[in-house]
Amino acid sequence: MNPHQQLDAWIDQHFDDEVRFLQALVQVPTDTPPGNNAPHALRTAELLAGFGFEALQFPVPEPAVREHGMASVTNLIVRRRYGDGPVIALNAHGDVVPPGEGWTHHPYGGEVADGKLYGRAAAVSKSDFATYTFAVRALESLGAALKGSVELHFTYDEEFGGELGPGWLLDHKHTRPDLLIAAGFSYQVITAHNGCLQMEVTVHGQMAHAAIPETGVDALQGAVAILNALYAQNALYREIRSSVPGITHPYLNVGRIEGGTNTNVVPGKVSFKLDRRMIPEEDPAQVEASIRQVIAQAAATQPGIRVEIKRLLLARALKPLAGNAALVQALQQHAATVFGEPVPVSGTPLYTDVRLYGERGIPAAIYGAGPRTVFESNAKRADEHIVLDDLRRATKVIARTLFDLLQ
Repeated sequence: MNPHQQLDAWIDQHFDDEVRFLQALVQVPTDTPPGNNAPHALRTAELLAGFGFEALQFPVPEPAVREHGMASVTNLIVRRRYGDGPVIALNAHGDVVPPGEGWTHHPYGGEVADGKLYGRAAAVSKSDFATYTFAVRALESLGAALKGSVELHFTYDEEFGGELGPGWLLDHKHTRPDLLIAAGFSYQVITAHNGCLQMEVTVHGQMAHAAIPETGVDALQGAVAILNALYAQNALYREIRSSVPGITHPYLNVGRIEGGTNTNVVPGKVSFKLDRRMIPEEDPAQVEASIRQVIAQAAATQPGIRVEIKRLLLARALKPLAGNAALVQALQQHAATVFGEPVPVSGTPLYTDVRLYGERGIPAAIYGAGPRTVFESNAKRADEHIVLDDLRRATKVIARTLFDLLQ
């Protein structure tokens, strides 16, 4: 057998162990919010130690975590050095949104049924804790002379923007890899993604009894005027097209609205949170300035209201960087071989932690275990799952790619 076939064979022989590893990871909740993620990091480090992998622990100080809206964050780095050469990092995040309702399998059971493993974060992205760990174990089973190093970056702040995850590790110079592979899906190699601007808009009016509404200022009516203006912009965004395959146009979503005190009271305050996805061609500063202008102009049509705008998140888009060609080529080649079909390179409308590496000049690609689309995996919905055959084959693709890049 050639080295690639040997890697495949080792992964097949140890696949039951890989499934048990993923089950153990799924069985420790990492709901964010509330974001108490340190226990999962400790459990992950314990499991990795069973493979002879030392996981260096990097706890984020409590004040920073609390300010960020979470309870605890401990990031992990496993360093495996084989010789002089490039440092290739593999990053996946352990934090995840709460499970919500409608599950037919226990969200933290890690149950296997009909060739799928069910549980919150089974697909996004604890699956790639397993993919990357077992790919590295397979690589080391060869005993081959390699040039370079591999690092596992298991981080816990993707849901809230990544600044306390990869951002923390990079800002504090705990790592500086030469290349990055980050959690993704098996049927495409991603090299670009959208940016994201999130804002909270609070509209202030004046409460009054509903029997004498003229004595108050209706904050809800003010909010409606602003929302109508924003949704009108959303229609215009469809005319702005991205040149990146897989990315279409900008769009805006208002995901949360709250306000008022009672049915018989003119609402004195209404707030809402918006999410504005930015295509790679857009300038984030101009996008934010435009949103603020639209809000201000709409608010000016409503006498007596006052508006506060708070930026919650500014995640810049990921753009392909020079230097990722060998990485992308290897992933594509081996994915096509292992999956038996062409695997395209494209962008995605999601935003990810990968941008934090890209902003620091680290060439990257997104690839890992998972289906063709986010929707198919039930990510962020009930009965999230990973198809075990996708997990197995993606592990082989990563192992083969690491072997080629470390020659």
